[in-house]
Amino acid sequence: MKPVPAKPWRAEFMLLSAIWGASFLFTRIAVAEFGPFPTAALRVGVASLCLLPLLVWRGQWSVLKQNTRPILFVGLLNSGIPFACYAYALLSITTGLSAILNATTPLFGAVVAWLWLRDRPGASRVLGLVLGFIGVALLAWDKASFKPGGSGWAVLACLLATLCYGLAASFTKRYLSGVAPLATATGSQIGASLGLALPALLTWPTQAPSAQAWLSVLAVALVCTGLAYVLYFRLIENRGPAKALTVTFMVPVFAVVFGALFLHETITLAMLLAGAIIICGTALASGLLRGGHQTATERSSDAIGPQAQSPQATQPAGSSSADAQGRAAPQVQ
Repeated sequence: MKPVPAKPWRAEFMLLSAIWGASFLFTRIAVAEFGPFPTAALRVGVASLCLLPLLVWRGQWSVLKQNTRPILFVGLLNSGIPFACYAYALLSITTGLSAILNATTPLFGAVVAWLWLRDRPGASRVLGLVLGFIGVALLAWDKASFKPGGSGWAVLACLLATLCYGLAASFTKRYLSGVAPLATATGSQIGASLGLALPALLTWPTQAPSAQAWLSVLAVALVCTGLAYVLYFRLIENRGPAKALTVTFMVPVFAVVFGALFLHETITLAMLLAGAIIICGTALASGLLRGGHQTATERSSDAIGPQAQSPQATQPAGSSSADAQGRAAPQVQ
């Protein structure tokens, strides 16, 4: 395949980073009127309708049919639960904080792969895990209050979402390795839609949401999920999964900037320092930064792409998610 010239690739990379960064902004606007479950359900439902025609056009409908059960299940892990968690969290924490916590997805992906797939990390990746979780602890130190009005449950919801991304990555590697990424992405959105349908109906707002809320839901579904997946697949095809994964580190930057510009959120020095520690740790844990001696497993995995996220990665950002070898988009919220 003829490589994409540098300028178009870089433009698409920055566009994808900005789109996934904006997903936190749109979600926060929508969830204030729709609530967590309806927001998440509408996001994956509309995204399914957006991706399904593309799947059929690419001739991959049969791939989805052959792998229906595992793909629908991974949709709950990789989209349904995480999107609901982030929607809930954004009711009480800033978009910047949630985006920084979302950047821990490769950390959880590495831990899950270690425990489940026996994919033992080398010294540099262990160092990355330690650094990353220290950053999380510093970030949540003055935020994780479980008293009335505190945001402790919101922080835990974000971390549960990233844990789900990590589980989805290892599940995908174990049971969906080699499956076309577009089939996995489309089917996972359908699976998430089915899983969220009943909770969304039971918690549907009694008061009609505003036009701004509806536009935000459509933006996060069509742009931040549907279009973002297409861009991410192009990035994987033209630059490889390892370089595509680095979009994860730009998403929090855009999310923090958008939150400050449009929602007047406060950016603190502690948030920036903790975020920097988390991103450095994530880069080490995912193999994008290498230090010291690498094991044979690490050298082999680096040849095909980082062993975490997505996210997703994913997702992500979201973004999105997640596959250990770049076969599915990271969920980045």
